[in-house]
Amino acid sequence: MASCFGHIRDLIKKNFGIDKENNYKPQYEVSADKKKVVTELKNLVKSAETIWLATDEDREGEAIAWHLAEVLKLDTAKTRRIVFDEITKDAILYAVSNPRQIDQNLVNSQQARRVLDRLVGFELSPILWKKVKPALSAGRVQSVAVRLLVEREREIHDFKSTSYYKVSAIFNVLDKDNKNIQLKAELSRKLRSKNAVLEFLDKCKDAEFRVIDIVTKPSQKSPAPPFTTSTLQQEASRKLGFSVSQTMKVAQKLYEAGKITYMRTDSVHLSKLAMATAKAEITNQYGPEYAKPRQFKTKSKGAQEAHEAIRPTYLDKHTVSGSDREKKLYNLIWKRTIASQMSEALLEKTTVTIDISTSDENFIARGEVLLFDGFLKVYIESTDEEEEKTARGLLPPIKVNDRLEALNIDAVERFTQRPPRYTEASLVKKLEELGIGRPSTYAPTISTIQLRGYVVKEDRPGITRNYTVIRLVKNDSHIKEEIKTENTGHEKNKLFPTDIGMVVTDFLVKYFQGIMNYNFTAFVEKEFDEIAEGKLVWYEMIDNFYKPFHEKVVETIETSRRKTGERKLGIDPKTGKPVFVRIGRYGPIAQLGEGNTGTEGDNTEKPRFASLRKDQRLETITLEEALELFKLPRTIGEYEGHDVVIGIGRFGPYARHKGSFYSLKKDVDDPHTIKLDRAIELIETKREADRKKLIKTFEVDKNREVRILNGMYGPYISYQKNNYKIPKKMDPQNLTLEECMELIEKGANKTRGKKKKK
Repeated sequence: MASCFGHIRDLIKKNFGIDKENNYKPQYEVSADKKKVVTELKNLVKSAETIWLATDEDREGEAIAWHLAEVLKLDTAKTRRIVFDEITKDAILYAVSNPRQIDQNLVNSQQARRVLDRLVGFELSPILWKKVKPALSAGRVQSVAVRLLVEREREIHDFKSTSYYKVSAIFNVLDKDNKNIQLKAELSRKLRSKNAVLEFLDKCKDAEFRVIDIVTKPSQKSPAPPFTTSTLQQEASRKLGFSVSQTMKVAQKLYEAGKITYMRTDSVHLSKLAMATAKAEITNQYGPEYAKPRQFKTKSKGAQEAHEAIRPTYLDKHTVSGSDREKKLYNLIWKRTIASQMSEALLEKTTVTIDISTSDENFIARGEVLLFDGFLKVYIESTDEEEEKTARGLLPPIKVNDRLEALNIDAVERFTQRPPRYTEASLVKKLEELGIGRPSTYAPTISTIQLRGYVVKEDRPGITRNYTVIRLVKNDSHIKEEIKTENTGHEKNKLFPTDIGMVVTDFLVKYFQGIMNYNFTAFVEKEFDEIAEGKLVWYEMIDNFYKPFHEKVVETIETSRRKTGERKLGIDPKTGKPVFVRIGRYGPIAQLGEGNTGTEGDNTEKPRFASLRKDQRLETITLEEALELFKLPRTIGEYEGHDVVIGIGRFGPYARHKGSFYSLKKDVDDPHTIKLDRAIELIETKREADRKKLIKTFEVDKNREVRILNGMYGPYISYQKNNYKIPKKMDPQNLTLEECMELIEKGANKTRGKKKKK
C-alpha cells in the first residue's frame, strides 16, 4: 500500500495551461514536490499484479485516481477503482468485492471547475494589478464570498439604530398557603418613545390588573439532522471556536484514523446499519422511550457525492484517543448523530394574559415546562442569532379573574440591532444557501480571502452607550427616571472586509457583473453537477462561458480608469491643495496635493502621502481625520537635552532621538497619540538590548572597526557591513583582533570561492 499524498499534477503556468483552440484541453505537469512520489509509485506498479485506486469518493478523489492512471500509464485490465466512506474492515472488504472503473464524468466535472477557475483567475488578476494594486488576485467563488462581506459591511454602516422601550411588570401572587410569589410579565407591544412610556405609566398608577385568559398548549422540539460538511463547520465554530479550515483538518485526521465517515458531504442520510446501531446504543444508555429512528432528507437540490452524513464509524465508541481537538470534534459528531435518532423533547407552554383596567394594552406572562427531555438529554443545537434569551419556568398557581398586585413596572430603553457581521460559520451557511461552492470548497475559499488580504478575522471592542430606565413603584405616585450605561457592539472572531477587499469588489461588480452575480455562481455549480451526471459536455459549457467573458476582459482593459477606489475628501484649508484617499502600493493611503505631471520643466510640488490608521477606512474617513495623518513627524518632548520626534518611515512608525531610530511596537503604539514617557521606555529598552548584544569592539583604524556581537543564532563578527561566523570551539569573549581578522579572511575566501564556481 502506498500514498500519492493528494494531487500529483496540476495545470502548467504557460498559456494558462489550457489549449483554448483544442476544446480547452488541460495541459498538465507533475508537480515538483511530487516527482519523487511518482517515481516510487512507478517502481511499485511494475511488480504489482493488480492496482487498487482508493482515493476519496468525491470528484476531487476521482480526478486524483484518473491522474494516477494517466501518469503511471496503468493497464485498465489490472486496475480497479474502489470507494468507501468509512475506513473500516467491512467497508473496505465491500469496496474490494465491488470495484469499478474510473468515472470519467466525475473527472470531467472536476476538470471543468479547474479550467473555469484558472481562466477566471488568470484573466481577472492582471486587470486588478493594472487598475487597483499589484499582486492582487480574483476568483470565481472567492470574489463572490468577499462581495457578501462587503455588502453586509455597508448595510451595517448605513444602519440607523432607533430606540424603543420594553415594558415589564412584577406582580405579587398569593399561592394556596397565602405566601407571596412573584410573576413577571411583559407588555404585549414595545413603546416607541419616552412620552409614550410616561403616558402609559401614568395610566398604571391607579389601574387594576386582572387575569383574563390562560392558554396551555403542548409543544415539542425535534432534533437536528446529522452533520454535513457545512453544518459541522458551523457548529464546530459556535461550540468549539474552531475555524473552518481547522475543523476540516481535524475531521480529516479522524477519518484517516477510521473514527468517522467521509467528511466532505452534503447528505444527511444515514445507513440502515448506522440507524440500527444508534437505536441499540440509545436504548442501552437511556431507555427505549428515548429511541426514535428517523431518516432525514437532504434539502439541497445539488446535494451529491457522499452517500452518508458525517457520523462515527462505531457509535458504541463514545470517546476516542488523539489530540484534544480530535476528542472534542469527535464528541460533537457522536452527540449530533445519536441525538438525530432520539425522541422529540416534549414541553408544555402556558400563556397568561393580564388586563389593565385603564388601558387597552395587556401584559403577557409566559411559562414553559419540560415534560420529557428526549434528544435534549444529549445535544442542543447552537444558532448564530444574537437574540435575548430568557429562562422560562413554571408560572405561579393563578386562574382567570384573579386580581394581581403590581409591585413595580419598568420601561427599559433598548435599541434596534444592526445586521450581524459574518463569522466563518455563518458565511459558510450563506454560501450554502445561495448554492455557491460545494463541501470541498468552503474551507479553502474562506482561507484564501483572508490570505489575500481582502478579509481579516479579528475581535473589535464595543462602545459604551447610555440607556434610560423609567420605573413606577407600588404606593409611589412619582415616576422615577435613571440613566444607565452598557457596553455594546463587541465583535469576536468576525470577518471584516479590508479597504482593498472593498475596492476590488466594487471594481469587479462594476465591470464583471456576470461573474459577481450570486445566481450565476450557483448556476455554474449546477452545470458542474450536470457534467458529473453525464448530461453536459464539459468543454461546451466552458466555451459558452469563456467567449463573452474574454470579450468583457478586453473591453475593461481599454475603458476602465486607473485610479480605482480613489475618493476626494476636500481641500486642505492651510495649503489649498486637494486631499484624496486611495489604495497605494502598500495599502490604503491619504494623498495631499495632485503632484507634477512628469513633463519637462514642471516644477509642481510632489504630493505628500500618509498611511491610514488601522481603524480608518477609505469609505468613512473624513477630511479632518485625513489631515491629522500629515502632522507627522511630530516632536513630543525632550529627553537628555534632545528632541524626541515621532514619524513613519519605510520600515514603519519610529521614535527618533539623537540621530538614532527606535521602532514603535506594532498594534500597541499609535504614532499619532504616543506620549513621551512611552517613547523613552522604547528608547531605553532598545539601548539595553544593544548593550547585551555587543560583546567586544576593536578599532582597526579611524574609519574601520571590528565588532563581536550576540545574534539570533549565536555570536558573530561584524566588519564593514558583512557578518562572519565564529566557530563554536572559540570563546567570543577572549578573541583577539588578529584572530578576528583571520576569521574574516577565511569567510571572505569562502565567499570568493562560491562566486568562482558559479
